[in-house]
Amino acid sequence: MIQVEHLVKAFGPKLAVNDVSFTVERGEVLGFLGPNGAGKSTTMRMVTGFIPPTAGAIRIGGHDMAGESIAAKRLIGYLPENAPAYTDMTVWGFLNFAAELRGLRGMERRKAVSQAVELCFLETVLHQSVETLSKGYRHRTCFAQSIIHDPDVLVLDEPTDGLDPNQKHEVRSLIRRMGQRKAIVFSTHILEEVDAACTRAIIIDRGQIVANGTPLELRRQSDLSGAITLRLLGVAGAAAAARIQELPGVRRCAVVDEENGCVRLRVYPRGEAARDGQLGLGPSLHELAVREHWRVAELRAEEGRLDEVFRKITLPDTQRTVKEEAK
Repeated sequence: MIQVEHLVKAFGPKLAVNDVSFTVERGEVLGFLGPNGAGKSTTMRMVTGFIPPTAGAIRIGGHDMAGESIAAKRLIGYLPENAPAYTDMTVWGFLNFAAELRGLRGMERRKAVSQAVELCFLETVLHQSVETLSKGYRHRTCFAQSIIHDPDVLVLDEPTDGLDPNQKHEVRSLIRRMGQRKAIVFSTHILEEVDAACTRAIIIDRGQIVANGTPLELRRQSDLSGAITLRLLGVAGAAAAARIQELPGVRRCAVVDEENGCVRLRVYPRGEAARDGQLGLGPSLHELAVREHWRVAELRAEEGRLDEVFRKITLPDTQRTVKEEAK
């Protein structure tokens, strides 16, 4: 549904987007991640035809954005950043206006507006002017206009920005449901949204894609992926770490904390144990604990952390080196 090939956008001498390529199929929800200034919003503006690329090609549902822009844009629902809307209109008036722009008339228009209002929980503010809305309701109103024509493709720039936790949960659930039959791209700074709503994620940094995979595949790039957290009672941390370090599948064993006769260790795998994920070190550590008569209070496999992967990939080299030395 979305094909982006070798996309480039230059603002004078600055390359905001540099040779970006990706595809999104129907039934996929693609999370677009990156630090501020990475090129996320610029890419999304080009994908929707809001600004032209310097180079590269964009096709929406098989339609070329440069040569068949009207046909391509008919398939898209777009929520820009900062949720722009005509503030002197009421919510009802704005959504009716958006529906008419999309070519909806009569009963079809009324049905589309009613459905968007219901999906975005706008019933209580329907006759308020947009300028009187809270940031959360204004964002919901703009989200409603993006889905009012039931598009095949949704491009959402920070769709949960300004929403309270309950509203964020509602929007994520809505995106997840719609993603079963649409192609959706949405940018976010909130990494938990990747697990909550995305089937795949791209990390963009300094205008280039630096990671592309499912949330599980990205978490496996974390140093914590496949590690085991082990909590023991009545054992000296240094002695336990030394014994664990002798196991053939162990790359490193670190004492995380130790107090009141309880020590928590983190055991990092290597080789086959690292590739085996949760099955890797668990049995070996259990057998060692039985032999040593350790009292085990906790033995837990770590899945890896997206925030760690994000920082590792996007931090400048100098900052990354400082953080690794501190660790």
